[in-house]
Amino acid sequence: MTQTVAVLGAGKIGEALVSGLLRAGRAPADVLVTARRAERAAELRERYGVEAVSNEHAAKAADTLILTVKPQDMAALLDELAPHVPADRLVVSGAAGVPTAWFEERLAPGTPVVRVMTNTPVLVDEAMSVISAGAHAAEEHLRRTEEIFRPVGRTLRVPEAQQDAATALSGSGPAYFYLLVEAMTDAGILLGLPRAVAHDLIVQSAVGASTMLRDSGEHPVKLREAVTSPAGTTIAAIRELENHGVRAAFLAALEAARDRSRELAAGGR
Repeated sequence: MTQTVAVLGAGKIGEALVSGLLRAGRAPADVLVTARRAERAAELRERYGVEAVSNEHAAKAADTLILTVKPQDMAALLDELAPHVPADRLVVSGAAGVPTAWFEERLAPGTPVVRVMTNTPVLVDEAMSVISAGAHAAEEHLRRTEEIFRPVGRTLRVPEAQQDAATALSGSGPAYFYLLVEAMTDAGILLGLPRAVAHDLIVQSAVGASTMLRDSGEHPVKLREAVTSPAGTTIAAIRELENHGVRAAFLAALEAARDRSRELAAGGR
């Protein structure tokens, strides 16, 4: 039997999931969307041929509900949805820092909830989506969640206790790379290169390096050593990075991101 999926709060990430579902072969009639603004709903309907409905209608009609609103908006959404969500619905949350238990307390007893932390490369089908089961989610629910997120990148299952660490590494991870590219571009300008040339050199180097990491199966230390010849330019640069504590800074930064995710889960602002 065909499963109906509803994407609630279809912003950029929600739209990327809709696009991925359709490209994976799901019929537009089996995909519902909700949006806060009527013009946004009309835009999605026109672009993808899917039906734009109310949150209440989505809760009643869809087999799987994907909640893509911001964490601070999740309580209001759950207040609206909870009276209309039967216990046999699969609820998938993409809200950073919000545990599955929070949803389970507000939904009908036994409702399966799956927590997913994806990242912005979902927009180019290169996401890393980290999936964790709630207390009532079975293998079937995890497989259904993977089928939804796989068209827009890779998926990985982890225990929910590891979600805050995954948020720090991959959820926030793209921002660290953008910051690194920004800093290296400035360095290229300092060294006399035009900004556009520095940008192209760095971006392609990043793409090539990430592809080698993904496809070669080699440890990053081995790949780095292959570039680092004795008394060469690379080791001179790495010495300066170590002298300035770049490795320690990354350790501290990711711990801070992990701790902030925990604060959000506890209701922190």
